[in-house]
Formats: sequence, C-alpha cells, structure tokens
Amino acid sequence: MKKIILIISLLLTVLVSNAADIVKEFRGSDSTTTAVFTVESPWLLDWRLDGDYDALIALDIALIEASTGRHVGRVLHTKHKGNGLKLFDHAGRYQLRVSSTLARWTLKVKQIQPEEKELYMPKESQLKKDTPFR
Repeated sequence: MKKIILIISLLLTVLVSNAADIVKEFRGSDSTTTAVFTVESPWLLDWRLDGDYDALIALDIALIEASTGRHVGRVLHTKHKGNGLKLFDHAGRYQLRVSSTLARWTLKVKQIQPEEKELYMPKESQLKKDTPFR
C-alpha cells in the first residue's frame, strides 16, 4: 500500500511540475499578426518550424505591445526547421508579428510559475549566475 501511495504521489508531482498553462496557440503558414494575449511574468514562447523546402524556409517573429503597437523586440529569426523555447520576464498584453516564407509554424504562449523559471534558463546563464568569477 505504501508503494502505491508513493507512486501516485510521484506521478502527481511530475504532472504538476511539468504543467505549463497554454495561454494561446497560433498556427499558420503565412505572415500575420496574431491575436492579443495577456501574460504574467514569467512566460514562454514555444515555437516549432517545418516546411517542404529546407533551403528556402524562413521565420521571423517580433513581440508587439498590444495597446500601443510598439515593437518590443525580435524574438526569433531562423532559416532552419526546428523548435525551441524563449523565456520572457515581462508581463503584459502582446501580439506576435510573424513573417513566414514557405514554412509551417506553431507558436504556443505558455504561462509558467516563477519557481519554474530556472528550468528554462540557458545553461550558460546559470553558469554565470553560479560562478562568482565570470
């Protein structure tokens, strides 16, 4: 009985710790500006890029402040199939301006908890933080 309770506890812990709430999901193959989404800090952009022509695809994503239309910054620029995560530390109402060439893309805006932030920081940043001599 103790083993069953332990296994259930571990499963629940894993499920809760890996549960990032999806705020919005966008899919497409054209250039567009997404609908407005609201996030708290920290949050993630989970992106995936695919296409039929390896040498010709491109994806460029910019973060736009929804209320003013102000360009906050470039989030991603790639000419290769793949996927990745981008961590953000600022809450707000945003849109994504997507420029796509011969590509299929999926973007998921995910809300994470502050204590999960360390899991998504690049290892290099963690090294600089942990090493006082750098």
